[in-house]
Amino acid sequence: MATVKPFKGIRPPKELVEKVESRPYDVLNSDEARAEAGTNEMSLYHIIKPEINFEPGTSEYDPRVYASAAEQFQKFQDKGWLVQDEKEHYYIYAQTMNGKTQYGLVVGAYVEDYMTGVIKKHELTRRDKEEDRMKHVRVNNANIEPVFFAYPDDKVLDDLVARYAATEPVYDFIAPVDGFRHQFWIISDDQDIATVTAEFDKMPSLYIADGHHRSAAAALVGAEKAKQNPNHTGKEEYNYFMAVCFPANQLTILDYNRVITDLNGLTSEEFLTKLADNFIVELKGADEYKPQELHEFSLYLDSQWYSLKAKPGTFDNSDPIGVLDVDISSRLILDEILDIKDLRSSNRIDFVGGLRGLKELKRRVDSGEMRLALALYPVSMKQIMDIADSGKIMPPKATWFEPKLRSGLIIHKLV
Repeated sequence: MATVKPFKGIRPPKELVEKVESRPYDVLNSDEARAEAGTNEMSLYHIIKPEINFEPGTSEYDPRVYASAAEQFQKFQDKGWLVQDEKEHYYIYAQTMNGKTQYGLVVGAYVEDYMTGVIKKHELTRRDKEEDRMKHVRVNNANIEPVFFAYPDDKVLDDLVARYAATEPVYDFIAPVDGFRHQFWIISDDQDIATVTAEFDKMPSLYIADGHHRSAAAALVGAEKAKQNPNHTGKEEYNYFMAVCFPANQLTILDYNRVITDLNGLTSEEFLTKLADNFIVELKGADEYKPQELHEFSLYLDSQWYSLKAKPGTFDNSDPIGVLDVDISSRLILDEILDIKDLRSSNRIDFVGGLRGLKELKRRVDSGEMRLALALYPVSMKQIMDIADSGKIMPPKATWFEPKLRSGLIIHKLV
């Protein structure tokens, strides 16, 4: 069962939250972070993208950069831009996108649950990216940014959250970049805190939705600290890492689409003929066409949109991986026809999150940068949970969760 605990969050004063908050470290590059931070010395980018504290071109992996993150974190606390709560709390973080609100509980997730598989993952992680985040956790002795979990639907928690959501939030703002609303409440009542702990204790699993590398890094540093402490008791704060946990039924997963540089030596006609072996191919014309259901794809080629419907027998409904559209398209189009074997390493393919829409796919093909685009129907949260429960791993670039968590609303110290 899942173990969680409240913690003494480190947060900006209400009047400073919009100065401090930022996008997550991994959704923008160094130049974008430098531009967004501008002259704002309170921007969290000085901690999570600390290469901006140096001359342009400085590597984000430079040892000076990690040291700068710790210096900035201390500076933010010294100046009162970040202040630690005196009591352990759970917190509620709500995000509103396109009129739909999802409510997450901010908790201390248990390192041992990650190690034993109670916290389930559906993506592979890369050791170099894990190590980068581990260095960041070590040098700050804190989880500066939360990870994004899903939990099985729970009416008791729904009712508790709804009661707090009816009150005035501590933070309430529209983020400038994405235009989404972000709200934040503190769960301060002792009975409510006990209820949250007890409800999570009934859950057999939690699921990583977004932030596999941050989850791995946080858990590995916690385990590392336990080994290094001769007086380890299991109650230390480093045994937990910060997660925002949302009910699975509230989450929005967008399509994660593909753009490809070439047709592997084929003409357009030859390519379409080969597609017809495994797909029902239908010309849709010049107007943008979005897949309407599972196992249907949209192809943009030569200024025309096509519907591609996978034929019966090309996928296995009993296989939680084989039934996925990302797997079908990878096997039958990218690998079999275009000879793109490894989505992680090939320089012939790129990926476009669904928030950018079909217009971005069209733009990249029409510009001549790419030869064709492939739009997919979004993966469902049930599919993700089924795969995680089966112990299998999803193909790369399968899920795009939106909205992303804003960073800087809450931080968890490991001491």
